[in-house]
Amino acid sequence: MKSWGVIVFLVALAGVQVFADDAAFIENARSPARIVSGWEAEEGQIPWQLSLRMVDSTGAVSSCGGSIIHPEWGLTAAHCTANRVTMVLRAGAVSLLRPELIFETFEYFNHPLYIDAIAASKVQPHDIAILKFQRTITFSDRVQPIRVQNSLEKDRNYNGVRLEASGWGRTWTDGAAPENLQWVYLSGDSNEFCRSAYNGSSIIVDSTICASAYNVTSQSTCQGDSGGPLVELEEDGKYTLVGVTSFVSARGCHVDMPAGFIRPGYYHDWILEVTGINFDWVPEPGM
Repeated sequence: MKSWGVIVFLVALAGVQVFADDAAFIENARSPARIVSGWEAEEGQIPWQLSLRMVDSTGAVSSCGGSIIHPEWGLTAAHCTANRVTMVLRAGAVSLLRPELIFETFEYFNHPLYIDAIAASKVQPHDIAILKFQRTITFSDRVQPIRVQNSLEKDRNYNGVRLEASGWGRTWTDGAAPENLQWVYLSGDSNEFCRSAYNGSSIIVDSTICASAYNVTSQSTCQGDSGGPLVELEEDGKYTLVGVTSFVSARGCHVDMPAGFIRPGYYHDWILEVTGINFDWVPEPGM
């Protein structure tokens, strides 16, 4: 088994390269970078997907993904929102040129255990943020919320479970980002396997979920996909958000290494505190 301990962010940043002891941005990966070996999404296929364009205090723009969980709320990665002053959100989009909705927000809530001050230089656990939309969005065939992983399954072993990731991540390291939304199958990994793959890295904690290539070794998330959804089609025929896209190996996105995501089921108490809404749920008997 290959074993590399360096981890990189999946956020797409404009002209920034920052190194740390055990983490670096995806631009520093030494291999081609994209949602690799996936497919172009069809209209309405992934209606919970958000596109984020974030602006920091210097005017630098970066891009991430996110998920709609309520008419007024979304989830993304904390390293996407940390130290940003505003962001433009697109919803109901396959092509970024033709979103159903486009609006601006400046209000977000990073998890209190996430350290914004080192967000630009170090991959961290608890890499999850809540977005406040500043408006109430109207749902349609192209714009829908996704169910959040329940707290009962927060420690589930997803080893071998088929999952789906999506985003507008770049099609090549430092290359052009795709106009159209891409998606890919991934296969869930146990946390034990993921820790071993990353040499016991402290980044892999209980609230981490990892996933590897499903049937082609290059399948993965990558640059620009941060904050986007990792979902499972459950037995009741509904999709559930089981992960928020966070990191990959510094060796590159298409190498045979797990990608890392944050399990939202761990954070229901915090989400309730921030939003005043209980997103937790109990599976029906037989699920």
